[in-house]
Amino acid sequence: MELCDLPAYELSLLLRRKQVSALEITQSCLQRIEKVDGRPGQLDDGKADPQDEEKVHAFITLTKKRALAQANAIDRKLAAGEDPGPLAGIPFTVKDIFCVRGTPSTAGSRILANFVAPYTATPVERMEAAGAVLLGKVNLDEFTYGSSNESTAFQPAPRNPWNPACVPGGSSGGSAASVAAGEAPLSLGTDTAGSIRQPAAFCGVVGVKPTYGRVSRYGLIAFGSSLDCPGPLARNVVDAALMLQTIAGLDPRDSTTANLPVPDYLAALEEGVRGLRIGLSPDYFQITFPDPQTGEYRQQELPAEIEARVRYAAEVLASLGAEIIEDVPMPNTRYGIPAYFVISRVEAASNLHRYDGVKYGYRTPQPVSDLREMYRKTRNEGFGLQPKLRILMGMYVSAAQYSAQYYRRALRVRTLIRRDFDQAFDPQGKYRLHALLTPTTPTTAFEMGAVYGDSVLMQYADQLTVPANHAGVPGVSLPFGLDENRLPIGVQLLGPDFSEAVLLRIARALEQATESEPWRKLKPQVLRNLAG
Repeated sequence: MELCDLPAYELSLLLRRKQVSALEITQSCLQRIEKVDGRPGQLDDGKADPQDEEKVHAFITLTKKRALAQANAIDRKLAAGEDPGPLAGIPFTVKDIFCVRGTPSTAGSRILANFVAPYTATPVERMEAAGAVLLGKVNLDEFTYGSSNESTAFQPAPRNPWNPACVPGGSSGGSAASVAAGEAPLSLGTDTAGSIRQPAAFCGVVGVKPTYGRVSRYGLIAFGSSLDCPGPLARNVVDAALMLQTIAGLDPRDSTTANLPVPDYLAALEEGVRGLRIGLSPDYFQITFPDPQTGEYRQQELPAEIEARVRYAAEVLASLGAEIIEDVPMPNTRYGIPAYFVISRVEAASNLHRYDGVKYGYRTPQPVSDLREMYRKTRNEGFGLQPKLRILMGMYVSAAQYSAQYYRRALRVRTLIRRDFDQAFDPQGKYRLHALLTPTTPTTAFEMGAVYGDSVLMQYADQLTVPANHAGVPGVSLPFGLDENRLPIGVQLLGPDFSEAVLLRIARALEQATESEPWRKLKPQVLRNLAG
C-alpha cells in the first residue's frame, strides 16, 4: 500500500515516529494525482480527449510548489523537536469555493476565473495552522449549484473514481473524488443541501455536515447564507473527526459561529453505542417528487438494495447495544426540496449581485455605452446557465407580489421541518432519539449526462439530505456497502444541534463492526486500473 492510501491518523503516527517524512507523504499524493487525475479543469478546453473518460479530473488548480514548501517546513520543525501541529504533514484538498490567499478562487465559474484571493478562509487557515499540506483547489458545480459537478465552467468535469462513467455527486464532487482516488486523505467541502454528504455517498467516503455555526463561513464564497456549512470529507470516521476538531470553533470574523466549546471528537469515538436510541423513519425510505407530465406529486420507494443496507446498519447497531426505534414520523421531509428551491434561490440571487465586473472578476471585453450595459454583458458572458436560472427565480419569488405565496410560505415549511427534528430528538418526548438513521441518497451514482439539464430532477438527488440544512442540525454520511454495479451506498446519521461527537461515535461503531466485510476490501476502478 502506498503512503497516499493510508489514513491520515496512521500517517500522523508514522510521521511523529520519524518513519516517514512529510515530504515523502506529499510526494506520494502528487504521484497519485499525476497517475489518475488527468487534465485539470479549464475554461474553453476544446474537444474532449477519449482518455479524459478514464481519469478523475478532481483539480482546477494544483498548488505543487506550495505543498512541497509546506512539507519541507514540517520536516524542519520535526527535526528541531518542535510540535508542528495535530495535522502535521497531512495533505488535503480544498473545494474551490473557499478563498485561499495567492491562489485562483474560481467557484467553478467563468466570472471568477481571474480572481486571485487576497485572504484565506478560516477553515483553510486552521488546517494550515495545524500543519496540514495544501495540495490544491478541487472542482465543483458552478457556485455549488448542482448535485453532479457537471455544471462547472472548468471542464473536464470530475468523474467518479468507482466508475468514471458516473458522476461523483455535487457540489463537493471534486473533494469526494480526490479523497476516494487516494489523491489526498482529507478534503474541505461545503454542504448547502447535501453537497458534502451526497458526493461522499456516491464516492464511498465519509462526509460530515456540522451544525450550522459550528464551522466558520468566513472566506467561503456564499451560495445560501442560511444553509451553507463547511465540513470535512475523509476515507474513515477517525480522519473526519480529526479534521472537524481542527476547523470547528468560534470565529470573531463570522458572527454566525457558535460561542460554544468544541468537544474532543476523538476522545469519544470508541465509546460504542450501548444505551443510545436510534430511529428509523418511513419518510426517509421514499421520495416525493412532481410528475413532469401532470405536475402532481408522486411517491416512489427507494431501491431495495439501499433500504436493505440501512436496515442492516440498524441490525448492527442493535447487536452492539443500541435501541432501535421504528416508525419515527418526519412528515415534512417531503417538502424539503420545494422549500429549498425557493429559499436557496432568493439567497443565491442576493449573493450573486456582487459579481458585476466592477471591482474584481471577469469583465466583458465588448464595447459598452454605459454602466448598465457593462453589467448586462459581463453577467451574460460570465455566468453559466445555473446562476442565471437562480437569479431569475430568486428575484421572481421574492418580488413583493409573490413573496407571501412563495418565499414566506417556504420559510414556514422550514420551521415545520425543524419541528420534526425537535420532536424526534426531544429528551422528554415520545421518541427521545440520539440519532436518526437514514439512507443518504435515493440512488447510487448516476451516469454522466443522465440527469444534467433537468434542474428539478437533479435537485431531488438531495431530498434525503436537505432537511438537515433547513433545520441546521448535523449529519454524517458513511459508506456502507456496494450496489449490484459495485457503486458505493451511503447511510446517514442525523442528530440534534451540536451532537457531532455522538454521530461520529455511532459511525465509528458501524465502521468497526463491518471492517472485515468483503466489500470494504474492494477498491475504486481507477485504483484497480493502476494495479493492472
